[in-house]
Amino acid sequence: MNDRILNPVSTAELNRRWDAIRHAMKERNIDALVMQSNNDWLGGYVKWFTDFPAYNGYPRTVIFHANDHMTVVDMGPRGTRRRLEGKHDVHRGVGEILCTPAFTSIAYTGGYQAELALGELKRRSYRTLGWVGAGAMPHQFVKQVEDGLSNTTFVDATEFVDAIKAVKSEEEKVLIRKCADMQDEIFARVLKKIRPGMRDTDVTALAQYEGRLLGSEQGLFLGSSAPLGQRSDFVDRYMQGRTLKAGEHFSLLIENSGPGGMYTEIARTVVLGKASNEVVDGFETVKEAQANTLKMIKPGVSCRDIANSHDEFMQARGLPKELRLYCHGQGYDLVERPLVRADETMSLAQDMNLAVHPGYETASLFAVICDNYLVQANGPSECLHKTPKQIFEI
Repeated sequence: MNDRILNPVSTAELNRRWDAIRHAMKERNIDALVMQSNNDWLGGYVKWFTDFPAYNGYPRTVIFHANDHMTVVDMGPRGTRRRLEGKHDVHRGVGEILCTPAFTSIAYTGGYQAELALGELKRRSYRTLGWVGAGAMPHQFVKQVEDGLSNTTFVDATEFVDAIKAVKSEEEKVLIRKCADMQDEIFARVLKKIRPGMRDTDVTALAQYEGRLLGSEQGLFLGSSAPLGQRSDFVDRYMQGRTLKAGEHFSLLIENSGPGGMYTEIARTVVLGKASNEVVDGFETVKEAQANTLKMIKPGVSCRDIANSHDEFMQARGLPKELRLYCHGQGYDLVERPLVRADETMSLAQDMNLAVHPGYETASLFAVICDNYLVQANGPSECLHKTPKQIFEI
């Protein structure tokens, strides 16, 4: 393997994925799958098929053929064609890479990727093509391909790809555990260095830096500080300008990918002094809510039933129902199926990776906890994160 890759998955693992997908394609008479991503933390389809990530703003299209090596349309000099025939050390399973200088921020380049993908698909005269995650692709790309193949039937292949992708292999579970271990270590290092006078962005930058040293490749770091009695929300970097003071608290969410690109996420609250009763009680409540959800996690359970149980738990304590998302799958996507809420049709299955992060907010408090668990035959695994479930006073 090319020594430039930080953490490649094995070729055996890639073959496992490709074989499972091709078997499902054969059952449905699908000739090829088409996917595209331009997002580094919600671009998991491209990574899962190719072990090569997408990057923000730079579209990457993958055509997964039922009976041939993949075709990739990527950023690069116009007209470049790299014939790899499935033998390249980095781009494993790829037969050819077609390049074009297209950018999501430049409207007139919007058709460049579609033009190359369309030419490849026309040449092969496919009868049935499956879209994977078409809702996340540019409208122009999907329309241009469909308009150019008027005699081809298009189907949505996302559902069966999601079902295969959501169940983790032994190799993937090893990577998931490594990610959780890495995040525990990041949090421990942040605890040693966080202090009054740091801006919120300094704290999250420290977490990102420590993660990179430990093998992380991508991800998000959300959090903010506030005086006790005010909410310390999860906010992104552009709102992290506040300076942390003694006696205040900081909510930190570390959701970066670990070595190999798999995601977990951890959230805890840090107090630079003594936590108030409100902060402690709020944390104990969400910890109980997490335990309530864990009691229901096992193969075959409906996500709707778990979500309803969580809402009943919260409302019994005078707290709001979950209107967004508090528990969900993870893998190469920071958020992937299944979603534990009422609109999810997928049930839990053994070897899924779930982030469980119940929380609630009031005018004076943001209470949250987040950890990862694997779905095992008889229930959830032990918590993948070893960081104690507590408020940290320093």
